[in-house]
Amino acid sequence: MNSTEWQKSSFSEANNNCVEVRAREEVVELRESDDADVIVRTTRLRFAAFLQGAKVGEFDHLVTNP
Repeated sequence: MNSTEWQKSSFSEANNNCVEVRAREEVVELRESDDADVIVRTTRLRFAAFLQGAKVGEFDHLVTNP
């Protein structure tokens, strides 16, 4: 992935309140679509590690049930 265009998850469908991501060279950027002025930047390696952790449930304890 190397794009200047923001991408959002297909799970977001038409919802405008979602996390968007883009990759530029060695940097991955994330933002909330409803607060586009705040951008979090990280390396591709760190982002990949985060995604792996999310896939195996490492952060599930942070999710609250309504």
